[in-house]
Amino acid sequence: MILSGIEIQKQLGSNIKITPYHESQLNPNSYNLTLHDELLVYDNEVLDMKKQNTASTIILPKEGMTLKPGKLYLGRTVEYTETDKYVPMLEGRSSIGRLGLFVHITAGFGDVGFSGYWTLEMFCVQPIKIYPGIQICQIFYHSIEGNYELYASGKYQKNSGIQPSLLFKDFE
Repeated sequence: MILSGIEIQKQLGSNIKITPYHESQLNPNSYNLTLHDELLVYDNEVLDMKKQNTASTIILPKEGMTLKPGKLYLGRTVEYTETDKYVPMLEGRSSIGRLGLFVHITAGFGDVGFSGYWTLEMFCVQPIKIYPGIQICQIFYHSIEGNYELYASGKYQKNSGIQPSLLFKDFE
């Protein structure tokens, strides 16, 4: 079951944490998250799953920046989220998707117990100008049934910024 916006607000400070929180970003069954001003782009054209891939930082200027098709951009949310009781999920906003910007490609599913900033895997179908602080995606929460263990992976938990792929650690 998906929590309503009213229930998300009711659970704030106890079972759900969103920092910073602005009531104006609350929707009927989700909460809009905003884009930070920092992006990462991988340095190499060919990425190797078994190796750590280096990336460079780009700072989004207030006047915006145009993303190019065929390139993966990693961003992050301004908001830090936590929950130990619900499964957090992330989706791009429909208004963003209708401009041809895919916000999370395949990684919109969070684990119960995840704490951190959300890394956004952004890809566009045509050039698009983006801006820091834009409400770019929405988080929503599912209840979980049965016994469960909280997410405790050291790869992405309690991150402090954009997280490039750490898949290479699975091969160590």
